[in-house]
Amino acid sequence: MNKLAQMLYATGLVVACTILQGCETPPKQAPAPKPVVKPKELPPPPPPPPAEPAVPLLSSDVQALKDGTALYDGGDYNGAIKKLSGNEIWNGHNKDVQLNALKLMAFSYCVTSRTQLCRQQFDKALKLDPAFNLSAAEIGHPVWGPVFLKSKNAVKAPVPVKKK
Repeated sequence: MNKLAQMLYATGLVVACTILQGCETPPKQAPAPKPVVKPKELPPPPPPPPAEPAVPLLSSDVQALKDGTALYDGGDYNGAIKKLSGNEIWNGHNKDVQLNALKLMAFSYCVTSRTQLCRQQFDKALKLDPAFNLSAAEIGHPVWGPVFLKSKNAVKAPVPVKKK
């Protein structure tokens, strides 16, 4: 090849390359980021169920009083007397529990027409606590009110001393 042909060849290559460069595909770009689609907003999860209140453990005497009271309230007076006279109450040292037990036993004896036993329970309550009293409504009850007042008055009255 002669010089002219070589030059033309080289020039043609340069022109061809220049033309081809214009046709060159642009370099691949990273694809456009896809729009972020938020998932449907879900409702917040329900709150956890409330914790069950801790059931306080009751001492055996308090539980026995509670059970005896339930029997009394249900009209089972003999069942109440049996429960309230059990060892659970009397082995404990809770004076308030014992006074309430004596009061409910007295009421139970009175409503079942056993006034002497009713009176004995009031006497025991007053011996345990001389300040023991009934509410105004309880004192006004036609069955046990008079029995309680006899017992209360006997505590107030001085015991006669026998002379030799």
